[in-house]
Amino acid sequence: MLYIKNESNDPYFNMALDEYVVSSLDPSEDYFYFYQNKPAVIIGRNQNTIEEVNREYVNENNIIVVRRMSGGGAVYHDLGNVNFSFVVDYKPEDFNNIERFAKAIVKALEKLGINAEFSGRNDITIDGKKISGNAQYITKGRILHHGTLLFDSDLTVLSKALNVKPEKILSKGVKSVKSRVTNIKEYLKDDISIPTFKEMLLKYVFEVEGSELNEYILTPEDMKNITKLRNEKYATWEWNFGNAPEFDLVRSHRFDGGEIQVRMNVRDGIITDIKFFGDFMSVRDISEVEKQLKGQKLKNDAIKAALSKLNLKDYFGSISLEEIASLFY
Repeated sequence: MLYIKNESNDPYFNMALDEYVVSSLDPSEDYFYFYQNKPAVIIGRNQNTIEEVNREYVNENNIIVVRRMSGGGAVYHDLGNVNFSFVVDYKPEDFNNIERFAKAIVKALEKLGINAEFSGRNDITIDGKKISGNAQYITKGRILHHGTLLFDSDLTVLSKALNVKPEKILSKGVKSVKSRVTNIKEYLKDDISIPTFKEMLLKYVFEVEGSELNEYILTPEDMKNITKLRNEKYATWEWNFGNAPEFDLVRSHRFDGGEIQVRMNVRDGIITDIKFFGDFMSVRDISEVEKQLKGQKLKNDAIKAALSKLNLKDYFGSISLEEIASLFY
């Protein structure tokens, strides 16, 4: 495994870096790196940005909004938030396997006297409060697994920048976003800096991976390509906001595996256009499912037959065929 030292605080660049490493760097090598973003809301690949973000608040506070490659829900980043990424060969057992990638994180926290544990779909928690969310993306036989670590983040901003749906709060059995999350720093016996924290994490990641800590330095050509991707994709309105056209039929439900909202245009009982939104844990491009359903009759059995041709776990995580089909009754 190679370590990529990345000191960018630009959310557009860091999302482009994730895509570039998983799709373009030498696939015979594994990679690990950190990034920290200046204040930003990072939207899941399949979410409707306009519905998820408090546009007035983020505009007034100069908070960047950028969509990532992976599924899952929207998160708030600032410089008190440490993010990590693994890029390795895809193995079926690594699919939605948080522990495989985050066990070094938990080990480092143990060394700091903090008892952290894995929880829910994609979280690491301390005393039942979330300190880390994780997500994955698969392409070209490679898997990107990235996660957040709330070290010393401004949690008051988090709750203001996002439009958290009431049903999501109710499904968690808690009163607010702020009550569901916490900072690692609050549990430390001795105060340490973020650079020191990252050094510890790096040590344990490579120890757990059984690899010497060797560095890959991004070449001028790498930087040129990442910057191009940043400018032409991740910094554009089309990628970050222009993904939610009007539809004449909208159905949604929050399942144990996440929320799905489906928007459809239907003519004479036939689906002419369709778009899925939600915080479900997709690792492949949901447009493949949408393509499969275009032209189908809006009938439960027709939808089931079409969806049965796909490995739905790749697109909707733990949400079942029956649950997805229930949106089309």
